[in-house]
Amino acid sequence: MKELDPILHSQLRLAVMSILMSVDEADFVYLKEKTESTAGNLSVQLDKLSAAGYITVTKGFVGKKTRTTCKVTEEGRQAFEEYVETLKDYLNL
Repeated sequence: MKELDPILHSQLRLAVMSILMSVDEADFVYLKEKTESTAGNLSVQLDKLSAAGYITVTKGFVGKKTRTTCKVTEEGRQAFEEYVETLKDYLNL
């Protein structure tokens, strides 16, 4: 049986990817609220997803405030879909 992707198997990274799969993009504050995570932990996990090529992270400004937005890459979308299919195999669905 195929192994579950260790990048996606983390609870917070899986939550972030699940959210991003259903929206065009999401900003850091939205992801922080939805996942109920700390800013530091979310930042570390976003870096890991970005390093894996699963998301893009864009930093910019809205007025004088910084705004970080995240978006799933095609590679990330494919990895997430494979993760779900592998999980279904484990559960015999």
